[in-house]
Amino acid sequence: MSHDASPFPERMELTGEGLVLRDWTEDDLAAMPALFDHPDIAYWTPIVSPFDESASRARLVRTRELRAEGTTILLAITLDGGAPLGEVMLRRAPEGVEIGYAVGPAHRGQGLAARAVRVMAAYAFEELGAEQVILELEAENAASVGVATRAGFRLLDVPLIEGEEKGRPYVLQTWGLDRGKD
Repeated sequence: MSHDASPFPERMELTGEGLVLRDWTEDDLAAMPALFDHPDIAYWTPIVSPFDESASRARLVRTRELRAEGTTILLAITLDGGAPLGEVMLRRAPEGVEIGYAVGPAHRGQGLAARAVRVMAAYAFEELGAEQVILELEAENAASVGVATRAGFRLLDVPLIEGEEKGRPYVLQTWGLDRGKD
């Protein structure tokens, strides 16, 4: 999708799979460091590290800017609309609609990421008219490969994406889920 696509809603809440995906709020600022200030998140994601109170405030501001630009949605993963357990992202990119995720270390092993990805993919198909959604992840990130497979994605036969983030080279695989596939 192009950046001239319809804007995202100002407020969002998506439900399904036993989850409520909702907007981040000022009330979440204190919880964000426990979710994002972890070596795994620092290593596998572009989220800043260390992740402290200042980073929480900057992330909330940036989340709102990206939504207003119509490029990216970042939602808190919750069970009931309350305490955030992680985050799921949807980004409109030239290569398609991309989803990303991070789950706080204390909340892993509950299938939160795979369920959140499926809910966000359903939104992309139903509300954005996407024909395919993608995940870009490193093959060595076994947890993310597990999320991709549990969420119904398949490895696509497309060129690898090479780059560098935080001074570390990476190679990303692209996984896809097509509309109408469960």
